[in-house]
Amino acid sequence: MTFKELGVSEEIIKGLKEMGIVSPTKIQEASIPVLSEGTVDFVGQAQTGTGKTAAFGLPLLSQIDPSKDHVQALILAPTRELGQQIAKQLFKFTKYTDKIFTEAVYGGEKIDIQISKLKRPTQIIVATPGRLVDLLSRKAVDISKIHTVILDEADEMLSMGFKKDLTTILEATKGNRNVWLFSATIPQDLNEIINRYVSKNVRRVSIDKSDAVNTGIQHQFVLGDDNNKLDTLAYFLKSMGRQRGIIFTKTKATARTLSKQLLAKNHEVGLLEGDMLQKDRDKVMRAFKNKSLRILVSTDVAARGIDVANLAFVVHYQMPEQTEYYTHRSGRTARAGNTGISIALVNQYEVKKLREIEKELGIKFTQIR
Repeated sequence: MTFKELGVSEEIIKGLKEMGIVSPTKIQEASIPVLSEGTVDFVGQAQTGTGKTAAFGLPLLSQIDPSKDHVQALILAPTRELGQQIAKQLFKFTKYTDKIFTEAVYGGEKIDIQISKLKRPTQIIVATPGRLVDLLSRKAVDISKIHTVILDEADEMLSMGFKKDLTTILEATKGNRNVWLFSATIPQDLNEIINRYVSKNVRRVSIDKSDAVNTGIQHQFVLGDDNNKLDTLAYFLKSMGRQRGIIFTKTKATARTLSKQLLAKNHEVGLLEGDMLQKDRDKVMRAFKNKSLRILVSTDVAARGIDVANLAFVVHYQMPEQTEYYTHRSGRTARAGNTGISIALVNQYEVKKLREIEKELGIKFTQIR
């Protein structure tokens, strides 16, 4: 399929080509025709890094009326980074179309600055749930005329504790609006929201497990003693040369300790963990994106919404508690058609966890000695 066959306008296709986006991904092929029908509620299940922004962004843009200044659509995202990224992509998609105004609002920036920006004509708001609820409580934003609410990375929003904020927003927008929901996994909490706020005639698209898990990822593991883990990691990082990646830990304490240990071994490493100030987080992400840092050590929560191109590997220094965290972690590599390695450093007791993940996701781990 081509974007033209999916009904995308010539002007938008021109913008996509400049971004290097030529052929639709599976989720885009499945979603764009359905969402372009107009009034439809939608649940799309697809792995992180499969092109979901264009899957919902292109049909949404075709439904925005540039001659009307009010807010017509709302996109909710779990993190500031993802929100900024979505807004930036929508801006690039519309380079050759009539001007459509998108504003991103999120925590970590002065709310007064965002309120003054929202006084300008704004047709699409991209928001983190907490900040949007703040703006609504101050009556700083009017979402009474919106026709579409999009929840991107819905499962991540719930695992970050945004359930109450999401229900507040969905209640506030009840009525004549469509809900488009995208998620890598559909946990129980999310099913409750779907049952309550999404139409019974919802259209569902699920990119099957083998595609969802991303066949470009090689899943590997090294079996060893916890005492030798740091040496194993150092050996792996050396074998990867100048290639870049993320190392995941389960706890903030381990992330801090590990980043210090790697710095002591002269690795160009940055730390991301939940207690960091937003300005420190932004500084680390800038350095990682401009390649002055080669490695990030991160906890699961701190890595939410990160999208960095061309990451060669992901290391699971500590195995995650939940299978869906493994999916999110490993999905940081092998993006946009590239290949990558997802390697787990495990002791003999954790092999059982690997086997569970294999079974649940339909993947195979190769043991590296």
